[in-house]
Formats: sequence, structure tokens, C-alpha cells
Amino acid sequence: MPHISRPAIAAMLLLFCGAAHAAEIAEVRIDGLDEAMTTNVRDALSLEDAKGKRVSDARLDYLLRVAEDETREALEPFGYYSPDITISESGAGAALADDAPVSVVITLRAGDPVRVRSATVAIEGGGSRDRYLKEEIDAFTPKVGDVFEHARYEQSKAFITRRLAERGYFDADFAARRVEVTRAGNAADIDLRWNSGDRYDMGELTFEQSPKPAIRESLLREFVYWDDGDYYHQGRLDRLRKSLGGLDYFSRIDIEPQPENAIDGRVPVKVHLTPAKRSIYSIGGSYGTDSGFGVSLGLERRYLNSRGHKGLAQLDYAEKRKTLTLQHRIPAFAWRDGWYTTSLQAYDEQTEYIDTRRYEAVFSRNGQYNRNLNLIGSVHALQERWAYANDERLGPVTLYRRATYFYPSIVAEYIEADERIQPRNGFGATATLLGGLQGAGSDANFAQLHVRGSWFKGLGARSRLIVRGEVGATFTDELVDIPPTLRFYAGGDRSVRGYEFREIGPRIAATPGRDDFALGAKNVLTSSIEYEQYFNDTWGFAAFVDGGSAFDGRLDRWRTGVGLGLRWKSPVGPLRVDLARGLDDPDASFTLHVNLGADL
Repeated sequence: MPHISRPAIAAMLLLFCGAAHAAEIAEVRIDGLDEAMTTNVRDALSLEDAKGKRVSDARLDYLLRVAEDETREALEPFGYYSPDITISESGAGAALADDAPVSVVITLRAGDPVRVRSATVAIEGGGSRDRYLKEEIDAFTPKVGDVFEHARYEQSKAFITRRLAERGYFDADFAARRVEVTRAGNAADIDLRWNSGDRYDMGELTFEQSPKPAIRESLLREFVYWDDGDYYHQGRLDRLRKSLGGLDYFSRIDIEPQPENAIDGRVPVKVHLTPAKRSIYSIGGSYGTDSGFGVSLGLERRYLNSRGHKGLAQLDYAEKRKTLTLQHRIPAFAWRDGWYTTSLQAYDEQTEYIDTRRYEAVFSRNGQYNRNLNLIGSVHALQERWAYANDERLGPVTLYRRATYFYPSIVAEYIEADERIQPRNGFGATATLLGGLQGAGSDANFAQLHVRGSWFKGLGARSRLIVRGEVGATFTDELVDIPPTLRFYAGGDRSVRGYEFREIGPRIAATPGRDDFALGAKNVLTSSIEYEQYFNDTWGFAAFVDGGSAFDGRLDRWRTGVGLGLRWKSPVGPLRVDLARGLDDPDASFTLHVNLGADL
């Protein structure tokens, strides 16, 4: 029973005597509970709705009386059915005289929780033999001996109901759904059973494209990996949705199973597709300390024809660097869904330290091996010429070095993370292996391995630790014949911050009035550790230490940079602005690094 203080009794006596007064409820305090239970009680109290308002003595008396029942009901979802509740209020006596505000204090002792004494949780009918549903039944919570929390119980019940539908048991219904709570024994007995009925099968699947078809249906059916009559599973349709989305042909994909129209236990499925805008035009600007001001122009055709071919043309034109890329892609289905890609690229760079021109043709095939691993196999034909600005051989006529390489490569991309834009926990890595043979289209024998990895660990609600690493090695006796494109560099964004782009590694000796310039190296090794802390859901800061080197023989010229950064979760991905400084030169200046985009 609640305890009513003497001032409250006096207020009620005056009320019965016919006096009419009003008081303001200034405060409602709840003591003795954790944060979650306190919030639930507060949300349930009618007193909270009246807080800050003036109420009559009769209304106040009513709110105090119902507060106990409201508090008790608010604690039941947490498994507490017999709490000790004391309700007191102060200021009422004064309120009768001079309208002083009233404060209400609800003091609680939750007591012993109700625990599950017995539990019958089962699926009857055809679903009883489904091993995956058996696993879900075995994982049902709360179990015998656990506190009977309503939220866990309802969540588990809803999950199994949903799983029955996902696995094709569309006629499933409850055979029993009862929980008996014995307050005296603090015990709960669960009787929860489903009658699954028969399992449905996959029926006819139809595609509809509107307002008019863009892709031939035979291509879309390559993604339907089941036959009519195979058992129904929602996962089949989810995989179809993901495959169709990966094509980037459609702005909207609606997949609608229709169990109500099933014939002989087979569920028809309708796929409604809305073709996306066929052409994507892009334009952008850029500036780099090495490249100067530039502009980017792009045209992508999502589908060139009804067979689903794609096309891309991209021009990046800067003062000192120019790149033209042409690409053609064809959807592939054998072995793994993916693309056959043919790309041609022309690159020209004329900076103060190098004059280089490169032409490259690449034919590749990628395939999603599993949910985490993507594989790319490629064949490259590369022709490159280059000359360094202070090459001793330079005279009235520039003497260029030239290289031709024909070689295969394989790339493995692995990602396992809670999300790719800004993961809190996860790991991502890319490994590239390539090599060529002299006499088989390459000017020199070489092999190269390059591995990059990132690890993310959430440390709190708004903080995380990021560890990155990179290792690369080239095996060749003819480094002088390896073009700049196939060499390693260190320094700059996502390498060693505090140093300029490609600043670390073997250098060409400076000529009078010029800085020395990066040559590129056979090997690279870098590492980074970074801590991020967000102030709110959008803004945060980072502190980091980077280190690494690019080198030919033994590891040397290891460089370390430290810095601080600003973080902003923009609508298109995290924006990272870092200010860093190298520690190996007392006269080193600060460097500014700006990145926008996904972490993985």
C-alpha cells in the first residue's frame, strides 16, 4: 500500500470540508531504479503529464492514487511484479495557504524478479522437421531460470513467426500462446506453440518493366538460380534483389511473393522493375599541388543495349596531368555473377620533375566469391615512356626511357564489417599479385605482391580505434626497366600523413634551385594507428600516428608523422580533414590532407 504523508492527509481533509484550492506539480522524482526502468515508469505516470500545471486538490488526490498501479504495470515488462512502492509529496499544506508548488517522490524497491519456471516452446506440423527452425526454437529466450522480460519474450516470438513465413510456412498460426505468472512464487510458465502447416514451394516468376522494357528478360533470368517446385525461401528472393540491384539498371525493384494466389502449394512471384535514367553526366573541379587546377567530365551509360552492356567515358584534365578513360562492361554469370570489363586509358603527366606518358589496355573478369570476398582477374598491356627532369642524359633533346609490359594480375578484396561507409567494427583488406616474363610481352622478369588492410574497433558509443597497414614487394633484377606505374611510393593521404604525396623513398638528387624527386621503389611498408572521438552524431576529431617507408634494399628512411583531424559525417560519406607534421626533420612544415568517402 502506498504511504501518504501527513500534509497530503491534511489537504484531503480540507477538500472534504468543501475548500477549493489548486496546486502546481513542480517535480516528479523516481528513486531506486536503473535508467531503463526509471524511463519506463516516468513514461507511464499520469503525474508526468500534469507536471508544470495547476491542478485541483481532487485531481491531485486522484493522480497520487493511480500512480502506484501505473508504476507497478511499468515494471512488469522487466520481470518485476511485486515491487515495494512508497509515494510521498511535499508542499501540499503550504499550497492550501499560499499556492506553493508540490513535489512528488516515488521511492521503489524492485524486489525479486519473476523467473521462468517452465517453458514449452515448439513448432508442430511440417515445420517440426525443419532443422533451421529447430535451431531457432533452441535459441528462444527467456529460458528456464531467466528473468521473464516481456521485451525478450515478444522479440523471440516475433522472430520465429517471421522465420516461419520466410521459410514458406504461410499457413502457420499459434496453437497455444499463454504465459501464467504466479506473483507469490515469482514464477512464470510459458506455453508457446505454433502449428506450421505445410511448406510452400517456389512458383512461377514473372518480370515486369515499366514504363517500357530496357533489358531483355533472358538476361534477368540468369539471376534466378532455382526452379519451379523448389522449396520456398525468402533468402532466394533477397539474393535476387541484391543481384538485380548490383546491375544498376533499375531505379526501383519490387519483388512480391503472392502466397494468396498459390496453386498446388506453389507461390507465384512478381518482380516489378523501373528502369533508371539511362545516361549519367558528371562534372567536377580539382586542385593538386603537383597537378594544378583541373576539371573532370564524365559520361556513363547504364545500359548501351538490351543485352545490358555498359559504357563509360571519363576525362580528367588538369594543368600538369591528363587522363582519358574508356570502359566497356558486359554482365557475366558463369561461375560467379560479375562483369567482363575492357578498359583503355591514356595518361600524360608533365610536372617539374617528370615527363611521362602511358597507354594501358586491361581486360578483367570479377566475381563475388561469397558475401565477403570479391575476386578480380585481369590481363594488362602497358606501354610507358618517362624522363626525369634532372636526368643527367637530358640535353637539347630529351631522352626518354620506354617500357612495354604484358602481364596478368589477380586481386582479392575481403570485407567483413558492420557497415562499409563508416564501420564501427570490422576488417577490410586487398591483396594484389601480378607478374610478367621477359620474352612473353614484358621487357623484364618481375613479380609483385601488394597487401593493404584496415581494422576498426568501436571503443564506446562515439569513439573507435583504426589500425591500417600496407606491405608491398617487387621481385626483379631489372628495377631500372620497371616503369613508374609499377613502383611503390609512400607519403600523403592514406599513407604517411605529415609528408607530401610520394615524398618518402628513393629520390633523384636535386639540381641547383630544385628539390629532389621521388623515383619509386621496389618495396613499401607503412602503418597507422588512429583514435576518433565524436562530440555528437555528426562532428568529431581524430588523433593519429603514421609511419612507413618506400625502399629498394634494406628498410631505411623510416618516417613518422603525427597529427590531429576533424571529422564530419556528411550525407555522402565521412569527410576527413587532417593537419599533420613529420617528426624526422626539425624544419618540416605542416601538411593538410582532405578525404571524402567510405572507409571501406
